[in-house]
Amino acid sequence: MSTFLPAPASLRCVAVVPTYDEASTILPLLDRLAAVRSGAGAPHLDVLVVDDNSPDGTGELVRAHPAHGDWVHLVTRLAKDGLGAAYRAGFSYAVDDGYHAVIQLDADGSHPVEEIPAMLALLADHDLVIGSRYVRGGGAEGWPVRRRVLSLGANAYARRALRLQTRDATSGFRAWRAAALLRCDVLRTESNGYGFQVENTWHAERRGLRVVEHPITFTERVAGASKMTVDVAREAAVLVARWRWAELQAAHPALRPAAPQHTP
Repeated sequence: MSTFLPAPASLRCVAVVPTYDEASTILPLLDRLAAVRSGAGAPHLDVLVVDDNSPDGTGELVRAHPAHGDWVHLVTRLAKDGLGAAYRAGFSYAVDDGYHAVIQLDADGSHPVEEIPAMLALLADHDLVIGSRYVRGGGAEGWPVRRRVLSLGANAYARRALRLQTRDATSGFRAWRAAALLRCDVLRTESNGYGFQVENTWHAERRGLRVVEHPITFTERVAGASKMTVDVAREAAVLVARWRWAELQAAHPALRPAAPQHTP
């Protein structure tokens, strides 16, 4: 895929939004995205909802939206299979359909979608733009103390373990050049939860992508339930340790397990 990025007026962008039981938030989010795409100088922006067969009818609401089949699209998967798997399905669709840029964001309204034009503008000189809570000008509103501590701790751990420069490695609000998704092998990743965000940040830095953090204010959801659990955090912590150990083994052959000895 070419690394050339068209001028903003010709840029084709799709926002990939994974959903599971987001009936209370998906329509307000689509309204906000409609306002973004109709703004002055806005790029061509489509929306792809990747729904894991939500029992609360999220998919049906998307199908009934007046823009469905125009700029709102829906992929329905058979079962709940994790955030990473949903994103991989959406990214694969975006790459196959020839989009130049891909936005990833949550369905719960916590990400300031009004920052999408600014993030897309940064793609002119960067491969990946991360909406960051932890750079100057960024922050979070309405978070309980437990969530704030978990997020700060997860980022500190990931940055130290993987030697990352990115301050908000777990952020789920990002703008990618489509070509950068392929350079990072995002479609071949296996992690889910926020481990998926850390894995892609790690790959992006190791493969020399131009990564920049754009300050955002994250707002805690006002409807629905958070998908963040202790199990999700535990999975990410284990994966980060495994990735770093694999790097150390690659750099220091003495750390690799000895090959089994076979007697004649």
